[in-house]
Amino acid sequence: MADITHLPMEQLQDLECCLDSNPPWAEAILLAFQNYILMLGTSVMIPSWIVHAMGGSDGDKARVIQTLLFVAGINTLLQTLFGTRLPTVVGGGSFAYVYPIAYIITDSSLQQITDPHERFIQTMRAIQGALIVASSIHIILGYSQVWGLFSRFFSPLGMAPVVGLVGLGLFQRGFPVLGDCVEIGIPMLLLVIGLSQYLKHVRPFRDIPIFERFPVLICVPIVWIYAVILTASGAYRHKPDTTQHSCRTDRANLVSTAPWFMFPYPFQWGPPTFSAGHSFAMMSAVIVSMVESTGAYMAASRLAIATPPPAYVLSRGIGWQGIGVLLDGLYGTGIGSTVSVENVGLLGLTRVGSRRVVQISAGFMIFFSILGKFGAVFASIPSPIFAALYCVLFGLVASVGISFLQFTNMNSMRNLIIIGLTLFLGISVPQFFNQYWTPSRRGLVHTNAGWFNAFLNTLFSSPPTVGLIVAVLLDNTLEVEKSKKDRGMPWWVKFRTFKGDNRNEEFYTLPFNLNRFFPPT
Repeated sequence: MADITHLPMEQLQDLECCLDSNPPWAEAILLAFQNYILMLGTSVMIPSWIVHAMGGSDGDKARVIQTLLFVAGINTLLQTLFGTRLPTVVGGGSFAYVYPIAYIITDSSLQQITDPHERFIQTMRAIQGALIVASSIHIILGYSQVWGLFSRFFSPLGMAPVVGLVGLGLFQRGFPVLGDCVEIGIPMLLLVIGLSQYLKHVRPFRDIPIFERFPVLICVPIVWIYAVILTASGAYRHKPDTTQHSCRTDRANLVSTAPWFMFPYPFQWGPPTFSAGHSFAMMSAVIVSMVESTGAYMAASRLAIATPPPAYVLSRGIGWQGIGVLLDGLYGTGIGSTVSVENVGLLGLTRVGSRRVVQISAGFMIFFSILGKFGAVFASIPSPIFAALYCVLFGLVASVGISFLQFTNMNSMRNLIIIGLTLFLGISVPQFFNQYWTPSRRGLVHTNAGWFNAFLNTLFSSPPTVGLIVAVLLDNTLEVEKSKKDRGMPWWVKFRTFKGDNRNEEFYTLPFNLNRFFPPT
């Protein structure tokens, strides 16, 4: 029996760089550029869907992507400096915002505008107003410490399926998108797994495991060039439009329409417009983003060899995320920001959880957003290439969530029921809501109040949100007092407060001695 016993470990042991340790500068810059390339997937995918629906042109799409990258760089710097201080990329847009944005796009007052460009401008200004108002949810719940107080109901048992669902809930962005162009998606998936796992001990240069450190930088150019060759040879000439859009490297029109130089600025689309219905609908996406980001922070802390963020740090991060959504509204990114789950997974794939790497990557986001043509070249990478990476990275984040179960008693039937029910409903309920999504119906809840429809459809289409509701409810009502040890609370309780563990000060203290002015509560 002793041969199969694996004792619980508070921190992962086979990572190279933790939160506060940094790789050499040259390696850090390459790792940062890898983070930048990875976050382009979502940054291009979501605007590509919504801008044309708003009436925008390819030129408008290029400007929106540049603005999104610029604000993502600012938000990432703010979060890593003053928020949770974890190595998380904040930006690139969140799929949680798609429901309320679709509601705003289809608003009858906006659909009556006949000129497409004017409809795009007016829709963008309506989205800006909704984001500005909705950001108050993040800001209030964060800086008032309410979200930190709510986190007292969390436990390792409850967090394990929630963090797991942060990764598993994005399964539709993985193989279904990869399958749109299997001739480049499958080779990319096999190449990433082969280099990062089977060849990770091969060190051809200076004793650096380049295949493990830089799988994105190595695999993406190889498969991208392969896709360019297929496009140039006419392999997709007579294929359906959906195949051509997914496979061809010359269909995005980003390079030709992007300006050489553009410096995004607040209210560049004009003054925001405000509507109570739009704002209420957008608040649901902010709530979902808050839950998803909380799960991502938990996963990032483990992959950065840090302690789970205390309630005070969690609230601080949510507050700064609200500032980020406010910036999204002011600049007009077209969508709200959240923690990039794929970049959290990259911490584990490269085994480098350095904060400095992510801060340098924020510099790349800002730099290439200003130099539009150069950034557009990288942004034109076909989406199946990113989907292949997501298959690995989202799965890795899910497994990090499951690893929290080592601190619980998995021989307890109570715990097994809670975990099973949370995971199953967390996947099943959103799938049920999503299958009712059509351009005409727009979700399962279908009343005369469009904002109410968007609010409920958004909440229950999010796997982590459904999972959190189920897990917190069951874990805090079923035999609570008798099950403290089984739930993992003896290990978890010391991380609730900033001073509960000496390592918290090392990982989460504010820079520039700001803790003197903003002491942990």
